[in-house]
Amino acid sequence: MAAVNKIDSNVVSLAYAVEDSIGVIGSPTWYQLNPNSYDDFGGEITTVSANPINPSRQRNKGVTTDLDASGGFNHNWNFHALLDLFQGAFFADTREKGTESVTAVDVDTTNPDEYEVASTTGFLVGSLIKGFGFTNSANNALNAVTAVTTDASVEVADGQLVDETPPANAIIKVVGHQFAADDLNIVVSGDLPTITRDGSFDFTTLGLVAGQWIYIGGDTATTQFSSSSGANNGYKRVRSVSATEIVLDKSETTMVAETLSGGETIQIFFGDVIKNETGTDIVRRTYHFERLLGAPDDASTDVQSEVLTGTVINEVTFNIPQADLASIDFSLIATDAVQYEAGNELQSSVEEFFSATDFNTSSDIRRIRMALVSDTDEDPTALFAYVTEAEITINNNVSPNKAVGVLGAFDVTAGTFEVGGSVTAYFSSVTATKAVRNNSSVTIDVMLIKDNQGMILDLPLISLGNGRLEVEQDEPVTLPLDTNAARGRDVNTNLDHTLLITEFWYLPTAAM
Repeated sequence: MAAVNKIDSNVVSLAYAVEDSIGVIGSPTWYQLNPNSYDDFGGEITTVSANPINPSRQRNKGVTTDLDASGGFNHNWNFHALLDLFQGAFFADTREKGTESVTAVDVDTTNPDEYEVASTTGFLVGSLIKGFGFTNSANNALNAVTAVTTDASVEVADGQLVDETPPANAIIKVVGHQFAADDLNIVVSGDLPTITRDGSFDFTTLGLVAGQWIYIGGDTATTQFSSSSGANNGYKRVRSVSATEIVLDKSETTMVAETLSGGETIQIFFGDVIKNETGTDIVRRTYHFERLLGAPDDASTDVQSEVLTGTVINEVTFNIPQADLASIDFSLIATDAVQYEAGNELQSSVEEFFSATDFNTSSDIRRIRMALVSDTDEDPTALFAYVTEAEITINNNVSPNKAVGVLGAFDVTAGTFEVGGSVTAYFSSVTATKAVRNNSSVTIDVMLIKDNQGMILDLPLISLGNGRLEVEQDEPVTLPLDTNAARGRDVNTNLDHTLLITEFWYLPTAAM
């Protein structure tokens, strides 16, 4: 056994665990991250040297007086790996649709195929559900719920599932709803298009919230609206929900009135929602982030590590460059930074997330659309057609709380939730530059769609800055814009948030 002379960066890894209280973890689950790079990860020590008046004119040895713990990392943007960290960034719980771990998949000749679960909360007859993490691929397929039983099982049609005792992380999740034949209609007689129903279904049971996106239509003609233009299918944003109607205020296309009569069983897909909340719905999460640093000798598997404790996610930057992978920068503020010698690392094992490929900015960005806010037009003219790059930044303005007798900080304080960013667009019309001068109310959404999953970032209200055209010889004219987001209640009282992300755990192939 000999001490190593160096440790290469390729052996370094990062994982996180959610704390029970700030700086304290009990028996946590550790989750693996795969960062591309780090930014000032660890503790910065401040020392002060005594400098008494003395004939030698020399200082005394310095003593440690403070520690600033912080860090950051850049991570490729994919669907699964970062969802939990978004909760820390938004100071909020994800508004999840029905999600349950499955104890058994039961198939026999006398009963319907069923998933056995601990609770059926959030599952309805007609819910579209998808399995994740099962060994048998049939159990990961999309199915419509045919019955929800009192003995905690979720049933689907016969012949869809395979008997299985699933892995511990296997779940079923509500990803949408399939409505009864001819039950839905599109009404456009008011200012904004509305989904109505002919039967007695209560739309509020779907768990939709104002500002989230939905996708209307499945992969077959019988699960889609049949208007000749297809305008009533596709991505739409919800303005409001009542028992009898869903009002839509954004759409990829201008919707038209339609009353079903051909037996169509329309499918609507939706996902989880994470947004900045108000009042008692604001929830602060703190984390341990542990970076493993390899073994200090060549005959040991025991590794050393450094840990940020009492960590709050301060800034998050969503990077959308041209012809590259989309990525996210995380900036962390912590109360302390601790080093552990080999064999004393905190994580005994880590969990991997469901496999997901990274979003790229060439084929996985369905749209980046900026338009004037409208209460009468769900499909207003976009301010530009294409962008060269975009960036959206969340800043929680976190500051550490220092005190006498504490090295580091004993807590942190969060400031204003700020959302900003920038877009560089190809110039095509002075409408966008006039929107800057006129301080117009603008909205923007970014859609990342891949492998039958997707995320949509939506800012209901922004104001624009900059807007000075860049003109260079032999180059297209570009328009740099700064975006400053505000709470959307000035648009509509239902939109009382600054940024909302819809996380689609499943989308039909038609949505790709």
